[in-house]
Amino acid sequence: MSTAPRSGQVRPVRAPSDQLSLRRANLSRTLGHLRVHGPRSRAAIAAGTGLHKATVSSLVDELLARRLVRETGLEYSGTAGRPGRAVALDGAGVGALGVAINVDYLGVHGTDLAGRALVERRIPFDATRGGQDRCVPALTEVIRDALDDLERLGATPVGVTVAVPGLVDVARGTVVLAPNLDWHDLPLATRLTAALPAGLRVVVDNDANLAALAEHTYGVAAGSRDLVYLTGEVGVGGGVISDGRLLRGNDGFSGEVGHLPVDPAGRRCGCGRTGCWETKVGLAELVRAITPDRAYGLDPGPLRVPEERVAELHRRLAAGDPVALAAAAEVGRWLGLGGAILVNLVNPRVLVLGGYFATLADWLIPAARAELDRLAVAGPAAPCRFVASDLGFTAAARGAAGVVVDRVIADPTSVGNPRTAVARAAPARTP
Repeated sequence: MSTAPRSGQVRPVRAPSDQLSLRRANLSRTLGHLRVHGPRSRAAIAAGTGLHKATVSSLVDELLARRLVRETGLEYSGTAGRPGRAVALDGAGVGALGVAINVDYLGVHGTDLAGRALVERRIPFDATRGGQDRCVPALTEVIRDALDDLERLGATPVGVTVAVPGLVDVARGTVVLAPNLDWHDLPLATRLTAALPAGLRVVVDNDANLAALAEHTYGVAAGSRDLVYLTGEVGVGGGVISDGRLLRGNDGFSGEVGHLPVDPAGRRCGCGRTGCWETKVGLAELVRAITPDRAYGLDPGPLRVPEERVAELHRRLAAGDPVALAAAAEVGRWLGLGGAILVNLVNPRVLVLGGYFATLADWLIPAARAELDRLAVAGPAAPCRFVASDLGFTAAARGAAGVVVDRVIADPTSVGNPRTAVARAAPARTP
């Protein structure tokens, strides 16, 4: 996996109104170029970005002073002349933290600016017991522990993004509705900001959207301009990348695919409606069908992370258990039916299966593909395939950490305060 992932969310920067904003834009342009293309000499950066060589030299000096890049050695161009000293994205001292909360676990993924994983864990946690007032303090404690770990590893945290399975007003940091957690109008960003170190920016977003960004950036479908990511948890969410951009919708609530009504005579969903897609394909349904004695809400044993539950299902499927095989085929059929709705609606090139969908893909995809082929209107004219994510249950937390990294790339001046570098920097110029 690349440690310098390409971002699929870089938007054109409007013409800056003054020299400071112009310089900030050019710093971002330079840092983003190194993130995409890897180590480059100053001359190569100038050629790739269209900036003047003198400007690039000044920009690189400031990025070095801010410890966001490092020099890696000499780069030979193959032509006459002295070799240039290559510069690479670094940011080992910058920490980005992503945290995902779900029905039965809290996931943590901390990186430095170059995407090197520093902290990775999943903690069993019953988020449905005790409501919001119990969950927020527990979430705060997990975040504090992870921030301490980043500090011990030499990476100063600059932001936290929290992934939540539900409707999120990102601008306000409010969880409008998370049905499987029973959260309503929770000002999560505000509460976390008050409890965490001063100056640390906290962002809250939908878990499937963040996972889709992770997949688009460095997952199995990296670079695909049109994809749908399906979470494969107890609840089922979807993140849609359309023409290379995350599709949020008018109010930011797109992607609630788990609540597509697919069976009017089906089970009652956590959202209060009947026959939602997640009641057919969510992890809780497959656990209930294969191991009814260990179904969610009935399991007498200790709380387990999803990987442990899925491992038991995997063992039974691999052993050829007829009950397990029949249940997986049924889930696969419903997966294909819902997938066909999405294909007919947004015309993606790939449907990325995350979470438990990916772990059990060998048993789910055949039936899902057959149903998709049967129901997709465009058929071979608009081919779409199911693929299993290789990010497992970490995709949302990875995408959440990536949002923090993206913010630093977009504004490198938010990190450090190299006054000496700024003082000696030449004015930024555009070609």
